[in-house]
Amino acid sequence: MGNPRRAVGSYGHTVKEDHPQFINSVARAFSILRCFEHGEQYLGNQDIVRRTDLPKPTVSRMTFTLSALGYLEYSPQLEKYSLGPGVLSLGHAFMKTHDVVTIAQPLMRELAEYTQAAVMLGAADGMRMVVLEVCQGDSTFHLKLDPGARVPHGTTALGRADLAARPLELFEQHLSTLEQDCEASLWPKIRAGIVRARQDYENYGFCFSMGEWNPDVFAVGVPMVSADRSRILAFNCSGRLSVMTREKLIHDFGPRLVALRNTVFERTDGRF
Repeated sequence: MGNPRRAVGSYGHTVKEDHPQFINSVARAFSILRCFEHGEQYLGNQDIVRRTDLPKPTVSRMTFTLSALGYLEYSPQLEKYSLGPGVLSLGHAFMKTHDVVTIAQPLMRELAEYTQAAVMLGAADGMRMVVLEVCQGDSTFHLKLDPGARVPHGTTALGRADLAARPLELFEQHLSTLEQDCEASLWPKIRAGIVRARQDYENYGFCFSMGEWNPDVFAVGVPMVSADRSRILAFNCSGRLSVMTREKLIHDFGPRLVALRNTVFERTDGRF
C-alpha cells in the first residue's frame, strides 16, 4: 500500500490527506485559488483542470461557488475567471493582524539602501514562498516582485531559509513533496542546492542562492522561527552579481540580515 498523500500548508505544516478532520473540498477550493500565479489574470476551467488534476465537473462547481462567494470573478466575454475582491480582503486582514510587517519594514528599507539590493520578507504557502513585503534599494535594478508574489521554494534564498529551519522530519517530508512537483531532470541539482543551503545555515547562520533562481541575482536568506516554534518566516537580500559577491554576503550582508531578523524577533517577542 502506498503512503497517504500529504498537503503542505502555510508555514510548512504537513497534514495527511486521510486525516479524519481533513476536508478535501476545502483543499480543492484553495488549490484552485493557488492556480493564479503572480501576473496571471485570467484562467479558464480547462487551465485549472490541467494545473490541479481535478475532474472538470469538480472544477466547474468549485469555480462557480468561489465566484458566488466573491473569491473569483467570471468574464463572460473571455469565458475565464480572475481573482475576486474577497481574496484581497483576506490579504488585507492578514497584513493588518500581523505587526511583524510593520515592525520589519523600516529595518528592511534601511538594509536595502545599505546593500543596494532588494530585501524581502516571506512565508511558506504550499509549494511556494509568498512575499509579504519587499524593499528595493537600487533604483536601476528592480526585481519585479511585489507583496503577494509567489516564488519557488527550492531555488530561492527565501525558500531555502524556510526549509533550513525545519525539523529534520518535516524537512525530509517537504523534500519528498517538492520532488513530486519538480521536473525529474532538474531535481538532483535543486535537491543538492537545498541540502547545501541547510548546511550553510548551520555553518554561517544564513544560506545562499547564487544564481540558481535567477542567473543575474545572488542572494542570502535567513529564517525567523516563532517563540512557540509553530511558524517560520524568512528574510532575504537579493541583488546584482557585481554587488552581491560571496565575500560580501558572508562577511557583511549576511550578518546584517541576521541582525535584522534578531531585532524583529525581539520587538515582536517572537509572536507572529
